[in-house]
Amino acid sequence: MRVGVDERKLKARRASRARSATSALLLFAFCLLPLAFGQLLPARAQEVVDRMVAVINGRELITYSDLLWQLALQPDVPLENPRQEDLRRALDLLVDQRLILQEAEKLPSAAPSEKEITDEEKRIIGFFPSQAVFYERLARVGLGPDATQFREIVQDRVRIQKYLDFRFRSFTIVTQKDVEAYYRDSFVPRRRRQAPGRIVPELKDVYDDIQKELVETKIASDTDDFLEQAHASAQITILDESLGDGGKKKP
Repeated sequence: MRVGVDERKLKARRASRARSATSALLLFAFCLLPLAFGQLLPARAQEVVDRMVAVINGRELITYSDLLWQLALQPDVPLENPRQEDLRRALDLLVDQRLILQEAEKLPSAAPSEKEITDEEKRIIGFFPSQAVFYERLARVGLGPDATQFREIVQDRVRIQKYLDFRFRSFTIVTQKDVEAYYRDSFVPRRRRQAPGRIVPELKDVYDDIQKELVETKIASDTDDFLEQAHASAQITILDESLGDGGKKKP
């Protein structure tokens, strides 16, 4: 399970903040870079004029094309006449990703290797029916198979994951007592509700799965707290009235 930029984890955080989200995830959320303001992007037979959508800390620009790139990397999300809820969700994810990247840039060790980038590209393509379908979808938002922007998207996604792993996974400890308590208080009662009359697996048979679940839950919680603090200290200006505060600044 991946952390932080996956939508499933972001959903939990947005629920606590009463913000809409999907997770999964991203299911997975992918890090996007800005495209120059004013560039034209093809969406099938029509052209979409790019525009500025948000600015983070006075220097990180998010454009409409960034949102389209985000949507293109998510299977089954419509690209023609994108839904406002999808665009808002993409904007929320992008803001989170940019805030994480600002911290990740402080750690040289977070720089991804060529193999890590290639592996992530293959992983992303694997969510689509075929490679051809994937690249056809990218082409609809102006990204070709050799587009520099796509490689930068993947590179930043890997950088985010490496930073979150270093900052949270490396220091997350789940003890035997934690596993035993979860098994007794949560796992067993849940199984009995879900499958009355069936034998509940013994602790030794599910120990590893429970331990992994507790680790991921702790990492997700720590990541949520980190993003809450990052939002509190950041200056986020939404420039597109249809996607947020209409030029108002988020403290």
